[in-house]
Amino acid sequence: MVLSVLLPIFILIFLGYLSVKINLIDKAQISALSAFVIRISLPALLFVALASKDLHEIWYPSYFFVYATVSFLLYLTVFLVFYYFFKHRFSHAAVFAMGGAMSNTGFIGTAILTLLMGNQATVYISLTLIVENVIIVTMVLALAEMGLQQQQNLGLLLRQTLLKLLKNPVILSVILGLSFAFFQIQLPTQLHQALDLLGKTASPIALFVIGGGLVGLSIQKIDMESVFLVFAKMIIMPLAVFTGLSWMPNVSQEMLYAGTIIAALPMPAAFIIFSQAYQLQDQKTLTPLMISTFLGFVIISALIALWW
Repeated sequence: MVLSVLLPIFILIFLGYLSVKINLIDKAQISALSAFVIRISLPALLFVALASKDLHEIWYPSYFFVYATVSFLLYLTVFLVFYYFFKHRFSHAAVFAMGGAMSNTGFIGTAILTLLMGNQATVYISLTLIVENVIIVTMVLALAEMGLQQQQNLGLLLRQTLLKLLKNPVILSVILGLSFAFFQIQLPTQLHQALDLLGKTASPIALFVIGGGLVGLSIQKIDMESVFLVFAKMIIMPLAVFTGLSWMPNVSQEMLYAGTIIAALPMPAAFIIFSQAYQLQDQKTLTPLMISTFLGFVIISALIALWW
């Protein structure tokens, strides 16, 4: 089972890497493909999957509560460690905490869970993306901007951040999908088929993009900060989600496995984007990102071998 799931993933990642390495396509085109996944194909995948189900099939309060609680508490913990112990600036600590409490759900998570669970995977992906975008990203932006003192009015900053999130195609697709499910609105057959075809491109293109993005990246220096950040993300987070879901009533085995695997995914590529936006050295974020990517595939392979 491990090979049947991970081998296609590794092949697509390798093809993306090879395509950029031999200059078949360049990094700018990889960025365009990345934007296509995030803004078009992934929203289409999530919307169609959610809109075609009943609300009770896609709203799991136990999963949402546990994943949101773990993400929030872990974010705060990592933030405080980087601010008080490692003595980083307020805005930099806010970005580091993102790396310790947020997964690469949209890209790697979509690909792996879809192969493991089929269409049902989109339910867990959608709920996780709500947590990551509404809670974690909002906290990163709020705390980082406070650290830069570019915005004195926290309430205004939060409102501006929420407005930006509501314009995010992924969040919009999840909200619309949940609304269609709640009101039992049926999509026209032709529109459903078109969006379904579009959504099916999300996983393979996302993996291709990941491979292309690896060209030119390397692990520079491993220090205590990188070790702590990777440990928090790759060990503490999946263990906390697994434990939390295990304690909750009415949690299925599928839900337990899905939550744990998503929590064990590597740090998101957005970690680098935020670090650049707030003038954090690439080396400080690139090293833990690369380590988490390699370690993530090892952990996920072990979980798949154990559970499937």
